[in-house]
Amino acid sequence: MNKFEGHGSGEAKIRYLDSDFQVITPGSFVRCAITGESIPLEELKYWSVARQEPYANIQASVEADRIAGVLPNQTGG
Repeated sequence: MNKFEGHGSGEAKIRYLDSDFQVITPGSFVRCAITGESIPLEELKYWSVARQEPYANIQASVEADRIAGVLPNQTGG
């Protein structure tokens, strides 16, 4: 595990694993694949191993699954 080794101040490059992630290029944050929001590495909780994407929160994660066709389209009602 090397989650927080060699913190840089810019955007990190990450390899997302099943229950962990590996820092490829040091940095202090990643960007949410859905919202574009900066996510500090110490707050990163949601990602897709299959798509190698980080998400700011559970809602962004679910939206990414919906866009990818993993979840059916649902309409409120």
